[in-house]
Amino acid sequence: MAQSLLKTYVPAVLVCVAGIAMENSLAQFVDRMIRAGKLEARLYEEVEADTSAMGQALGVVLLSSIAAGIGYVVQGGLAGLVMGTVAALLGWYVWASITYILGAKLLPMPQTSTSHSALVRTLGFASAPGLLRVLGVLPGITGIAFLVAAVWMLMATVMAVRQALDYTSTTRAGGVCVVGWLVHVLIMLPLFVLFGGD
Repeated sequence: MAQSLLKTYVPAVLVCVAGIAMENSLAQFVDRMIRAGKLEARLYEEVEADTSAMGQALGVVLLSSIAAGIGYVVQGGLAGLVMGTVAALLGWYVWASITYILGAKLLPMPQTSTSHSALVRTLGFASAPGLLRVLGVLPGITGIAFLVAAVWMLMATVMAVRQALDYTSTTRAGGVCVVGWLVHVLIMLPLFVLFGGD
């Protein structure tokens, strides 16, 4: 089963990375991830407007999810890698979906005007701090690495939502994001318990 997953998984990663390189320069991709991590409001406006940035945004989500899987590899081996990656992807998808429904459909402000794809682009880049989860491979800091990454991702998502949904209140954006973030944490928690969090 593990070989089958790897045969499917590795080509998908390579296609994603190749797509990133072809879509825009690698330098732009890295710069955008760094700016997302710095919580730069302009970055989130930029990727909301850049319809060609979807490949990059999904690439950030994939890399962040792989980082989570790598963070669990020491405790869980190949199972930790696969389950950590899949759980991180699933958690992000659920978080993004809840955020879209709450922010754009149930609690929009009068000036809120966004598409699903525009919000997904901003939320994709908001997962850049999740790359920190790769530090979970270091003995004794798995829990700390995942906690810091989760809180940082929440802060980035609040910034992304505020910009993409044209909210004037950071508190409102935070309220929309926290609900999905809590579900995301609940999806990741069983892995943390199963494989130990140091």
